[in-house]
Amino acid sequence: MDDYESFKKAVYSLTKIDLSSYKEKQMRRRIDSLVRKRKCASYDAYVKLLKSDPVVFEEFVNFLTINVSEFYRNPEQWDLLVREFVPELIKKFGTNLHIWSAACSTGDEPYSLVMALSKHLDLSKIKITATDIDKQVIATAKVGLYSEKSIANVPDEFKRKYFTKVGNSYQISEQIKKCVDFREHNLLSDPYPRDCHMIVCRNVLIYFTEEAKNEVYEKFAKALKDGGILFIGSTEQVTDYKGMGYKRRYSFYYEKGQE
Repeated sequence: MDDYESFKKAVYSLTKIDLSSYKEKQMRRRIDSLVRKRKCASYDAYVKLLKSDPVVFEEFVNFLTINVSEFYRNPEQWDLLVREFVPELIKKFGTNLHIWSAACSTGDEPYSLVMALSKHLDLSKIKITATDIDKQVIATAKVGLYSEKSIANVPDEFKRKYFTKVGNSYQISEQIKKCVDFREHNLLSDPYPRDCHMIVCRNVLIYFTEEAKNEVYEKFAKALKDGGILFIGSTEQVTDYKGMGYKRRYSFYYEKGQE
């Protein structure tokens, strides 16, 4: 393959996705397989195809954005959210909570958030802002149709109440859908929401370089109100959390504010 640096620049101008922020070896391997699949002899030829064929362009963006998601992933962490953090946030900020589900993929996470919050709040009081870079997964999230495996960890009370079996899949109810506002957003280049009481971003930044990760965590800190909570994934950590203005509450929960 020819010049990857030029390819990264071309991709950025086409998609505003900065490939330099992803671990190169892993990302390049994924891209090379796609270039071969389309029988292109070079990155340059593939860029020309991206510009001329909307189907190939959509495929490329979908392929780049990693969408492995499930409801209530790591259930014990969600139990902690329900038992400790939701009541605490309501006590601090009231019932009108501003919650952002960042890099929300196919909607499993923001919908899980709605159900978790419903243990303490009426659905009419719940509004989650959910964002992702990939408009295709946002479209999938809005449809709200999931496999049995995807909803395996959903508490039984919510499975019965909020899911309807459709063939081999499960359709989430309109009641839950109405609580989520989906939008396109690029974590590396777009402005962040302000005055959030909680930000949930799990199992996405593991694909980013250390530099890009730190940049995102710093921006999350600025987006949170003092006393707000950041909930991250089970394989992630905020290395310099004190320097960014967080205190660590548990392995995957950080509060904005000094120790």
